[in-house]
Amino acid sequence: MLSIIDKYILKRYLATFAMMLLLFIPIGIMVNLAEQIGKMIDNEAPLNEILMYYLNFTIYIGSLLFPIFLFLSVIFFTSKLANNTEIVAILSSGVSYGRFLRPYLIGATIIAIIMFFMTMFIVPQASIGFNEFKFKYLKRGKQDRITNNIFNQLNETDFIYVSSFDPARQLGHNFTYERFNEDNKLDFKISAVNIRWVEKDSNYRLTSYVKRKMVGDSAILESKRRLDTIFSFKIDDLTPVSYVAETKNLFELDQFIADQKRKGASNINTYILVKYKRWALPLTAFILTIIAVAVSSVKRRGGMGVNLAFGILVAFVFIFFDKVFGTLAEQSGFSPLLAVIIPNVLFGLLALYLLQNAKR
Repeated sequence: MLSIIDKYILKRYLATFAMMLLLFIPIGIMVNLAEQIGKMIDNEAPLNEILMYYLNFTIYIGSLLFPIFLFLSVIFFTSKLANNTEIVAILSSGVSYGRFLRPYLIGATIIAIIMFFMTMFIVPQASIGFNEFKFKYLKRGKQDRITNNIFNQLNETDFIYVSSFDPARQLGHNFTYERFNEDNKLDFKISAVNIRWVEKDSNYRLTSYVKRKMVGDSAILESKRRLDTIFSFKIDDLTPVSYVAETKNLFELDQFIADQKRKGASNINTYILVKYKRWALPLTAFILTIIAVAVSSVKRRGGMGVNLAFGILVAFVFIFFDKVFGTLAEQSGFSPLLAVIIPNVLFGLLALYLLQNAKR
């Protein structure tokens, strides 16, 4: 059962967190609108799409900033408790520091559960509308997908390669299609200078088509200046947008990553990183809550301002580490799992150190 003190602290915890969201998200919307309104007008974005964009913006950005809002809100209201000597009174009454921490951990559990379901199921849907609007009206002309050196394994026997791909024209250059038999020997190879998807005919058009069919130790060559044909894939599907992992829910993302691994996708680490970050987010809520309580539960000269300044500093350092290791995982062979674990371990150790000092 929750005591009066538990209910009091938990209520302040959740109310201050909600206040942070209600205060800063509208500010974020206004700043974004002031920055992007010129592009929206120039690209003639409809009002209904703009309104839907900002609804998705609220969910998408709010989920990214959840841990920071949580951290600052805990520092804010705990500093007020310390300045009013309420924490001193609670601890002087015989309540241990661990017992005092209990309502904070309950609050962190509630927030972590909300964050989990949002990032796994709600945010992916919002991400679709958010990113589609961004690339349609705010980043018009910029590529939203990988367009060079596209390699995919369609199934256990079929492989394709395109040196470059133009999504707007549905045109690929230096196309290669290889099929291997059950003995892992080349069955045939199709190559073409260009491959284009012809929408009105629902087929592919190959330019400078050459097919090399293996028969024993010899090969049969077939070539044509142009060939219209059908394949079992859509070239647009083989170059997923850069934000595709963000649009997948818990179950879809696992299946998508498995498919991309089978196809040999070159940017697989980007998708795996998204998955691990989602799972780590609830843990981050506990780590930041403990750090915030440990820092702000002691009354200091300078009051709340010192605690908030420290909180903002820690928040920026956390974001810095998260971005650095995330970039390493996306652009090098660094493990996505380690990229997520290392910042949380470092700040987890910081949380334990600060907590031990606060107890003393």
